[in-house]
Amino acid sequence: MSGPPVEQGHATVDRGSPWVDLSHPLDDRVPRIAIFPPPSYTSVLELPGDPMNVTRMDMVVHTGTHVDAPSHFVAGAETVDQLDLTRLTGAGVVCRVDAADEEVYGLDAVLDRDSVRAGDIVILETGWWRHFGTERYGRHPSLSVEVAEWLVDQEVAMVAVDTGTPDLPVALRPEGFGWPVHHVLLGAGVLIAEHLTNLADLSGRRVELILAPLNIRGADGAPVRALGRLAR
Repeated sequence: MSGPPVEQGHATVDRGSPWVDLSHPLDDRVPRIAIFPPPSYTSVLELPGDPMNVTRMDMVVHTGTHVDAPSHFVAGAETVDQLDLTRLTGAGVVCRVDAADEEVYGLDAVLDRDSVRAGDIVILETGWWRHFGTERYGRHPSLSVEVAEWLVDQEVAMVAVDTGTPDLPVALRPEGFGWPVHHVLLGAGVLIAEHLTNLADLSGRRVELILAPLNIRGADGAPVRALGRLAR
């Protein structure tokens, strides 16, 4: 339900519906691909013995809820600091996906595909965010190349998933695996976000989204605080 307008100086700000945090907290349990080293968080300074609390973080940028820049798989392509903010914020849709464990799903599985518009941030919700912290989380469904190519044809800005990757789960990848979905999307300039969560209230709906990665110069991706709310 939308809240009442809030007076702010001489302007009236419509707060709209409440924002939902779609990102996993960064901690020792944060989701990551097993080939990446685990993140670490250490105290450099700590009260009361020191005058302040200061935390150091050491992690791969593709850990937890994050955005992939095109340079992640495309040589010479845009890095995360070069991304236009219009591709990271704005209108989108949470498309429900009807797919089973380890299934490579086609377009028929994307139940809300008729709601997708050009320029959208499209979240593909398989429901796997609910399995985070369990063995099943690593046996997620994945996009077919058909779905990836269809999303490119729709001229979407970003494709976000509630799994660790839009490609095959790590355990199913054959020798010489080539990350075809990443190449189709990033090669066309369509950004990718991974490990989204907490999608229940937005499922199947048009939404407003903010997926703003850390502005790391030259990086191929970055952690993101993903926020969403129902479109007004």
